[in-house]
Amino acid sequence: MGTFHSHKGELHGITVVVDLIDDRVYVGRCDTVLPEGVVLLDADVHDASESKYDGTKMSKEDYLANAVKFGVWPRIERIVVPAEDVASVTKLGDHA
Repeated sequence: MGTFHSHKGELHGITVVVDLIDDRVYVGRCDTVLPEGVVLLDADVHDASESKYDGTKMSKEDYLANAVKFGVWPRIERIVVPAEDVASVTKLGDHA
């Protein structure tokens, strides 16, 4: 039995971390990696420069540690993260 979406790339369907060149990081299910950007489904975004409700800030590393343990709340149904903003794309499991 073959994969029906083999044309979408090796990360299709895998939860990935899209680290941006600024203080933001996205975590979501990878649909496709295209020349124009990374298409994520059921994603969340964290901005390490923003304060939480209690005034503290959470680093990208702490956010990803929580994401590995507990998952993320899918606040974004679908997003294309522009390629020029992407520093790296890795599997969330690689951050365990």
